[in-house]
Amino acid sequence: MNEEMVQQLMTTAERLANAAESLDRVLGRLDAQQEALNTKVDRIVAAVEEQPAYDMAARGDGGRQLQDRLAELEKSNADLKAQAARMARKTLPPMVSAILAKCCEESGSEKLDKAVLDKTLQSLSVEQRIAVKSELARAGIIE
Repeated sequence: MNEEMVQQLMTTAERLANAAESLDRVLGRLDAQQEALNTKVDRIVAAVEEQPAYDMAARGDGGRQLQDRLAELEKSNADLKAQAARMARKTLPPMVSAILAKCCEESGSEKLDKAVLDKTLQSLSVEQRIAVKSELARAGIIE
């Protein structure tokens, strides 16, 4: 090998050594940052794990009372919803009211005669007759 090639190899070796030292420093800083992050995460995890135990101890009977009150309110809400469903307004659609007016003029009674009702509903389609009869049954006018 000639002297010029040896010079180039030595220069390249020096640059590689400098690059290795730079990488070593960067890796050291990355390790330090990773360690700092791990420490922060460990502190956060410890704080979160302590939180529920603290909350339960602080609540004590108050937590039980709140749960009881919540159950009571949910039961009351369900009762009110059931009561509202029972007390629903039974309003008939206009078409049904018109048919009732026509039927009641003919029959003159509170309950409808099935024969009169069927005769009155003949002009409607099957679906319309079913809808009218279901509305009348819901209103308690027919059985």
